[in-house]
Amino acid sequence: MAVQYSGVRESKPGRLNDLGNSSSAIENDFKKGCLKRADRTFAQGLQCQQINSMAALMSLEDSVFVSHSPQGCVGCTIMAVDMFRVGQAHRGIKLIKNPRIIVTNLDQKSVVFGGEKKLHEAVQKAVARYNPKLIFIYASCASGIIGDDIDAIAGDLAGEYPNTTFVPIHCEGFKSKICASGFDAAFLSINKYILKKEKKTTIPNLVNLFAPTTVSYADQKEMERMLSLIGIEVNYIPFYSSLEKIKKIPQAAASTSICKVFADEFMKTLEEDYDIPYSHTVMPIGIRNTDKWYRGIAKVLGKEEEVEKIIAAEHKRIEGLVAKIREKLEGKRVFICGGTGRSFAAAALIDDFGMKLVGLETPTYDEDAQVDVEYLNGIHKDFVIDIANMQPFEQVNLVKKLKPDAFIGVPDWAAKLGIPTTHVLDGKRPTMGYDGLLYLGNKIADQLSNPGFNKKLAEHVKLPYKESWYESDAFKFIKGAN
Repeated sequence: MAVQYSGVRESKPGRLNDLGNSSSAIENDFKKGCLKRADRTFAQGLQCQQINSMAALMSLEDSVFVSHSPQGCVGCTIMAVDMFRVGQAHRGIKLIKNPRIIVTNLDQKSVVFGGEKKLHEAVQKAVARYNPKLIFIYASCASGIIGDDIDAIAGDLAGEYPNTTFVPIHCEGFKSKICASGFDAAFLSINKYILKKEKKTTIPNLVNLFAPTTVSYADQKEMERMLSLIGIEVNYIPFYSSLEKIKKIPQAAASTSICKVFADEFMKTLEEDYDIPYSHTVMPIGIRNTDKWYRGIAKVLGKEEEVEKIIAAEHKRIEGLVAKIREKLEGKRVFICGGTGRSFAAAALIDDFGMKLVGLETPTYDEDAQVDVEYLNGIHKDFVIDIANMQPFEQVNLVKKLKPDAFIGVPDWAAKLGIPTTHVLDGKRPTMGYDGLLYLGNKIADQLSNPGFNKKLAEHVKLPYKESWYESDAFKFIKGAN
């Protein structure tokens, strides 16, 4: 019997999150098995997997999210909260609401005497206030260190509140430096406490479409449109989902994910436990990647002929429009920063517009990333890769040296350098599929022709780095590979 995935991404060989070099060197070293895990002797920040576990589920209906942690641990959920609120507006909801988050606020006394009483009190408040169908209990570094047994507590609480399903999620930040492990922790708990490995009758042509919070409503509609053209009924989960939709997961004929690293491990688990085949290809950003993503799910369902006709029609519809955008962007040099799936997808996108990739920052490198790098090296020959989980000091060093014409990705730091920026991690506007390609291309062109805001920002904002740092090797703190 195969041993199922533990939820910690480092448990799979060949995954690294501390690395910096040229793309050609990284490609060759990976092929030879010479890439070894390293570490940073200095780090400016780190995305915690608890944040990803919470963000993945935060828009579920009839749910309360109890963070068994100090209060500061939920600070980074503000981005997911914003996406949830904006998403409601885009979906026509008039009464905008926040997700129901309760923090147990572990303190020094809790660390000494345990925090179980606080967790019980938090759940009591959650039930009294909201009477939810689902209560997710999130572990944290603090609760993990003091040894609070959230599984046992959840079991006791289920007896007290039989109308509520309790789902404990082990997303302690110290378990993994690869932040995508937080997604896996959430999905593994859903499988254990909601789905419970119970097989159900398959609904023909029903497909699980896994989507994170950063997928805009426009992108959701585009993905659903594309899949409907080949006769697919979409179970869009877990964003803007519900307990009822979650329970339909085992009934699907197949699964796919919009984000390459969001539900990849969970889809493998679904195949093992429920015999549900899946497609794991790329994120559908740009013509090539959208084609590849589309063909991937069509192949699983035996709809290859239908999808080829649709792809040909879509190409005919957009190629003239893409050519007009290309006239504005051809030859422009670009630096990209984003999640592992989104950054590599955006890097392929810029070839549609004839742009030149000079640098790429992304959190993780593994076999999937190697496939993307081999493809990108064939187009761009060589560029700088920074494998970094939130290390802006390295990013600004590289951007200063490379001097790109445009920056695509999370723009905060690059914008302060005066460089035209376009946000690819955009849950508010379209970026995916055939229609998203056109919007994103025009957005990049607009930023390049209107750089005034970023230039003025650079004149008035000083980044917290000495000039000597910009002259240093950006990767000088990556040490200890063995």
